[in-house]
Amino acid sequence: MPSKNKEQWREETLGPSVKRFPERQEEFVTDSGLKIDDLYAAEDLAAQGIDAQRDLGYPGEYPYTRGVQPNTYRGRIWTMRQYSGYSTAADTNRRFRYLLEQGQTGLSVAFDLPTQIGYDSDHPRALGETGNVGVPICSLEDMEVLLDGIPLDRVSTSMTINATASILLCLYIAAAKKQGVTQDKISGTLQNDILKEYIARGTYAYPPRPSMRLVVDVFKYCADNVPRWNTISVSGYHMREAGATAIQELAFTFANAIAYVQAAIDAGLEVDDFAPRVSFFFVAQNNLFEEVAKYRAARRMWAKIMKEQFGAKDPRSMMLRFHTQTAGVSLTAQQPDNNLIRCTVQALAAILGGSQSLHVNSRDEALALPTEESVQLSLRTQQILAYESGAADVVDPLGGSYYVESLTNQLEAAAFDYIDRIEQLGGTVSAIEQGFQMREIGDSAYQHRREVESGSRIIVGVNRFVTDSPPIEHLTRVDPEAAQHQIQRLKRLRKERDDVQVKAALARLSDVAKDTVNTVPAILECVESYCTLGEICQVFRDVFGEQEELAVF
Repeated sequence: MPSKNKEQWREETLGPSVKRFPERQEEFVTDSGLKIDDLYAAEDLAAQGIDAQRDLGYPGEYPYTRGVQPNTYRGRIWTMRQYSGYSTAADTNRRFRYLLEQGQTGLSVAFDLPTQIGYDSDHPRALGETGNVGVPICSLEDMEVLLDGIPLDRVSTSMTINATASILLCLYIAAAKKQGVTQDKISGTLQNDILKEYIARGTYAYPPRPSMRLVVDVFKYCADNVPRWNTISVSGYHMREAGATAIQELAFTFANAIAYVQAAIDAGLEVDDFAPRVSFFFVAQNNLFEEVAKYRAARRMWAKIMKEQFGAKDPRSMMLRFHTQTAGVSLTAQQPDNNLIRCTVQALAAILGGSQSLHVNSRDEALALPTEESVQLSLRTQQILAYESGAADVVDPLGGSYYVESLTNQLEAAAFDYIDRIEQLGGTVSAIEQGFQMREIGDSAYQHRREVESGSRIIVGVNRFVTDSPPIEHLTRVDPEAAQHQIQRLKRLRKERDDVQVKAALARLSDVAKDTVNTVPAILECVESYCTLGEICQVFRDVFGEQEELAVF
């Protein structure tokens, strides 16, 4: 007779089978440490109090668990963005054009470290770093070269930049103006998420509180002038790359988002005036079902936060839109072709979870910047998943899965518990100043490392199934002369520009920074006067001070 419940099934059907074929490990858990039962059934949903109408609803309807668009990819395939930037603006422009020719549908700009932390290419702190991990952008001239021949009224651009986000936005606006494209016509996303820099990445420039002012200034300016631009992409990606679990990724991302929303409201903005342009950035890791559940939980959490905590009325304010990138930290130098399979699984998780845009890492990125051949293969991975796999043909294909719905609920509950702990510490900024998030991520990273070293967590080709594999040939190498070429161009710019105009613009920016008015118009005046990024940032350093490394005890 068929079993009436799980307990009967375990006793009468599973039990005898396990005696003959013992399970391969004593306990199964997700990457976040959530226990995985042997089977999930309708009774699990009932036990967790999951109500299909309340907690799932339908796609395009609150609480958006099943997607923010009613027809998802049946109407429009996700935006395919391959994160790119290296060497010089001219080299990166050639890579952008190549990717667009191959079918990429949006740009994603990687900036070098000096640009990220506010130094020009000829600054002593930029020595050895110019153009290595992204494109150097020191002035409007560089931005014009970077975007040459790219129709900015038709191509959306994502810029992964934080401490200097408002400056790069102004450079983009000014470059578009040079093309004859007004700022109300450009579209894209600015990461502009400075809080996670203190938590996980370290590319900050100023202390947290004045940095938050710069974030909110972008919110205000774009609300009035750049309506098609996403003013922030609150990022869980980098915290996860630093070692956070999926639960911590959700919790710390939304705790940061809550801080940004509250800061904007405190500055006098109405929530529905800026919240529709808040977007998110998550990682896609290897654990397929936990990742899918994470995205579904994220949509429901954001809808609740915006409606219940901030009183949003506009449905767009409650809709979580997010970009996904496959996990750089999962890439291995050993047997690098294995990275193709890892990234395919991760990309599939993002698609099954309803991501609005996606970047797939390349197989050689653990060794060098990706080659054209590698980035083409990464783009083809997305295209095959989009047009051949069938994954894009139904809305929320894993909705109703007993396992996925249970996991979605568990992740949401655990993440909200973390958010409550952060609130008890005085909120996100206060928790950062106390080192809370950094300690939690550090503990998770340490636990992961121990599991890999002990062999309890298998990394194929690293601690199991190890073989000698020939190295990948023809890796991308940055031209060592490129940095000198960039520096020479910068020196020429300084000689040819109007120094009187430059000094006047920087002086006005200093006055604005010391006041409480919006800094963006003054920054825009500076970039259009061909002030350099480093000069603008030095004004802010002089006024705001410079952030020292946060101590974590």
